[in-house]
Amino acid sequence: MRLIIQNDYETMSKWAAYYIASRIRKANPTPDNPFILGLPTGISPLGTYRCLVELNRNGEVSFKNVITFNMDEYAGIERKHPESYHSFMWNNLFRHIDIPAENVNIPDGNAPNLEEECERYEQKIRDAGGIELFLGGVGADGHIAFNEPFSSLNSSTRVKTLTTETIIANSRFFDNDTEKVPKTALTVGTGTIMLAREILILANGHSKARALATGIEGAISHSCTISVLQLHPRAIIVCDEAATDELKVGTYKYFKDIEKNHLDFN
Repeated sequence: MRLIIQNDYETMSKWAAYYIASRIRKANPTPDNPFILGLPTGISPLGTYRCLVELNRNGEVSFKNVITFNMDEYAGIERKHPESYHSFMWNNLFRHIDIPAENVNIPDGNAPNLEEECERYEQKIRDAGGIELFLGGVGADGHIAFNEPFSSLNSSTRVKTLTTETIIANSRFFDNDTEKVPKTALTVGTGTIMLAREILILANGHSKARALATGIEGAISHSCTISVLQLHPRAIIVCDEAATDELKVGTYKYFKDIEKNHLDFN
């Protein structure tokens, strides 16, 4: 595992965006051999998305031959709803870059049969050749996507009941009314994420400090989903200084030392 510690949210976001762009350029994708990118929603990736938009506008990276798979979507919420993850992704990334609409994949939270939709989504990822790079965020309790604590670490795409903590946290997007927040969602599983050839997780702010410390220094446990990254051969966590507040001094210094000369995003 790599831990990239940046000064603040802005530099953390820039590092992640430049890393993603470098991976796409290095792959040199074509229509017959596209780059498969997994993407999240939420507050954490907004800075990275803004930077990717800028890189695209400046001609430094193209998404014409990139296929994306989003991590999750609320169940029972219309795509046009301002707080759907479909709206979030188009408003904050897709409509601002050169990605073809047909290359965008987001779970359908209004499918007639949600279990079948999850199976279809999982199969579509496999048919595409699997995720090359999965970008994600982490919750204060260590969850990734909607894989809440005590979710199976080998789970696949499925319908997930949201915890009260998650509903309360997400209510800020629904007029601070928990009754308006959907109670279930479709989410890729932890196992789905772990099948990606590379994983890049964003962690910013003091609220993520305990999850980061537990995930890196603690035992692998389904009580802290992010801890499973310890088993992945190419997992990177990029964070800001505030997110390191709970790390041991030795852990902090170790990662700062081994990453100090890695300025080429490799």
